[in-house]
Amino acid sequence: MRLYSGRIPLIAEELARALTKDGDIEVLEEDMAEVALDIESVLKEYVRVEREITERARDIIASRDLPYNQLQKVKAQVAAERQFGVGEEAIDYICNQIIEMLFHTRHVQEVYAEDHDLRRKMRPVLRKHMSLDQELDQEVRGRIKNLQEGTSTWEIEYQRVMEELKRTRKL
Repeated sequence: MRLYSGRIPLIAEELARALTKDGDIEVLEEDMAEVALDIESVLKEYVRVEREITERARDIIASRDLPYNQLQKVKAQVAAERQFGVGEEAIDYICNQIIEMLFHTRHVQEVYAEDHDLRRKMRPVLRKHMSLDQELDQEVRGRIKNLQEGTSTWEIEYQRVMEELKRTRKL
């Protein structure tokens, strides 16, 4: 699961609407844009820290001369040290950060719902946008199905098609 920075404004608006639609939080109409910007800032910070953790994991792999396929494992260890959610834990981590922000921003008048209810409303929105990786992977594999997986040609073509898809979808 991955959060793409190009989709952050859309995700923030969807989350703000989802939380205000049923009255879980009270926001004045003129402050709706500000609440969406507050949510955006949480999401942008998540992306920034995730990149930082990924770079740290790459540095560790290089310094210990580990194989590159260990990246996810090392990244999970670095994230755990920093008490940061990656992978499947990312959605809960982001939800917690947004809830914390809702209680501290001056743009939210009142929070009426319990934390677990807020998480229940935010998870589907985040999951929908963060599962885009799996959709992209399936589409790329469909486009290069004529190549044998695991070969260097397959790897190169996979990266090329993935970058092309990301560029066309503005991710």
